[in-house]
Parts: sequence; structure tokens; C-alpha cells
Amino acid sequence: MSDNRWVSASMPYLTPKEPGQGDAWSDEAAARGGKGGQRIVHAGEVGASGEVAGLLGVEVGEVVVVRRRVIELDGVPCELTDTYYPAAIALGTRLAERGKIPGGAVTLLAELGHRGVRVREDVTAGMPSSEEREVLQLAPEEPVLRLSRVTFDDGDRAVQADLIVMPAHRQRLRYEIRVG
Repeated sequence: MSDNRWVSASMPYLTPKEPGQGDAWSDEAAARGGKGGQRIVHAGEVGASGEVAGLLGVEVGEVVVVRRRVIELDGVPCELTDTYYPAAIALGTRLAERGKIPGGAVTLLAELGHRGVRVREDVTAGMPSSEEREVLQLAPEEPVLRLSRVTFDDGDRAVQADLIVMPAHRQRLRYEIRVG
């Protein structure tokens, strides 16, 4: 791309994979001639912050499971993603472990009977924290986009919440909506 921005669509990250298929990020990066990877820096139980509690519909401080990841393109950090799950869904599963999940977490959720059917995303822009700036290798004046995504199952229960931070100058988010 001539302007160096990555055009990202959400649908591949919401659709379970067939057995043997790779994860959405690796596939997206490969389709654009790159190598997508991720480092899972933490996985396990945490108390829900106010933001996470609001997204998942749980009480502040209630135990949830988080997977904290640094997403990389060709070995360079390009996104920070914290994904949260209700404890009733994730405890005792690979979602609560640091290992990579074949086909991605969305595929595992579907296998566990929690297929996402509705998603709500909110995007804001702002300045990164010092830790975000350091990990994403940003200059002091470079802003970030913050994407908050919550996925609901067919019972309208929140099954996954993502808090994503990405360099604003390297991103363009694309939304396609089908009506009727």
C-alpha cells in the first residue's frame, strides 16, 4: 500500500475456522505478503475492570479470563490486544492458557457452544500510555486508535470482549454492513 496504512476488516476475526486452517491474523498478513505473529504475554484470571465489566455484563472485580497479546507483523509490534472472557466460559479451557489456540479463540469458543452472532465495536483515538508507546515503538507525538469490541452469542450473552490499541498512522479500519 502506497500510504503504509494497513486496511483491516473485522469479519475474519469473528468467523470460526475449519479444522486445519490457520488463525485470522496469520492469514491476513500472509495475503498481504507479510508474516503475522503474536506473543501471548499473559493468560489467566484477573478481576474485571469497570470497562471490562461493562462490556461483559459482569460485576467490577468479578473474575474473568484475559489473554494479553502483542500482535506483530514481520516481527514488529503493530497492535496490543487484551481479550477477556467470562470465567464460566473460559476457566479450564485453552483460553486461560498461554499457548496458541489452533484456528484461534473464536473457533474454540464455537466448539465450546458459544458462537458469536452479534458484535458491537467502538473506536476512539488518543495518546498512548508510556507503556503502549514503548511496546508499539511510537514517537511521543504519535496517537493510537483504541478499538473496543464485544461479541454476543445467540442468547445475547457477551462471550468475548477485546480491547485493542494500534498506531493510528498505520491503520485504516473498514466496516462493511449488510442490511436486510
